[in-house]
Amino acid sequence: MADHTEVDSVSGTATTGHAWDGIKELNTPLPRWWVITFYITIVWAIGYWIVYPAWPTISSNTAGLFGYSSRADVAVELANLEKIRGAKMAALATASLADIEKDPAMLGLARAKGKTVFGDNCAACHGTGAAGAKGFPNLNDDDWLWGGSLEQIQQTLLYGIRSGHPKTREGQMLAFGKDGVLKPAEIVTVANYVRELAGLSTRPGYDAKAGAKIFAENCAACHGDNAKGNPELGAPNLTDKIWLYGSDEATLIETITNGRAGVMPAWEGRLDPTTIKAMAVYVHSLGGGK
Repeated sequence: MADHTEVDSVSGTATTGHAWDGIKELNTPLPRWWVITFYITIVWAIGYWIVYPAWPTISSNTAGLFGYSSRADVAVELANLEKIRGAKMAALATASLADIEKDPAMLGLARAKGKTVFGDNCAACHGTGAAGAKGFPNLNDDDWLWGGSLEQIQQTLLYGIRSGHPKTREGQMLAFGKDGVLKPAEIVTVANYVRELAGLSTRPGYDAKAGAKIFAENCAACHGDNAKGNPELGAPNLTDKIWLYGSDEATLIETITNGRAGVMPAWEGRLDPTTIKAMAVYVHSLGGGK
């Protein structure tokens, strides 16, 4: 076979004989120390696969010769933490919500534990500061769809809202437009009436009397004749300026037309009762608890 190597005139380095589109490859192999290090890492990786958990199986993974598990380490650390807390956590588990609020030591413990658990489980929807977002309630204000007392917050945490739990709450905003209960023009009218109730501007020339009639016949059963809402049904107060999905006309029309049915997950069975109790105390302490 003919040797096509040559010495590059610029660098003075021999070529490999490979060329692409006139570009010739210089014969510059990796330093020996780098190649040796690379092979060492391969051997190290093989050893790591054998010694530590590494390979997935159908239902689990290989345990490794050392049987090490970072999850097990965390479990041990948590168990040690529970031992340190010991009697305090036991007292928290047996105390009522009212008693926790009255005891500064238990209250501080519950708030600290609740804050940590909130960050791990609730902040994804409600935000790290619990200020909420569109469709996710702000837990810092005093506007509560299902009530803001300690017991009501605990019930919401335990069973959720429309969560599928046997004890969940099932209130729902009906789809008046999609179900053909109200015509588009009626929806626009009652949307402006609701904005007027909250002290917001309305569409010029809208019929307030007609809006009041539509509201009384279709909305008052849940929101009340005075539109102050009903925590038993999860029906919001429509006279304040706190809106879960937005208060502009377009959003209200969408809400009335298609309804709303957000879901709050049930934490019973996913978190232990003491942890849920601590979360209830923490949420209640954010500033909006009643």
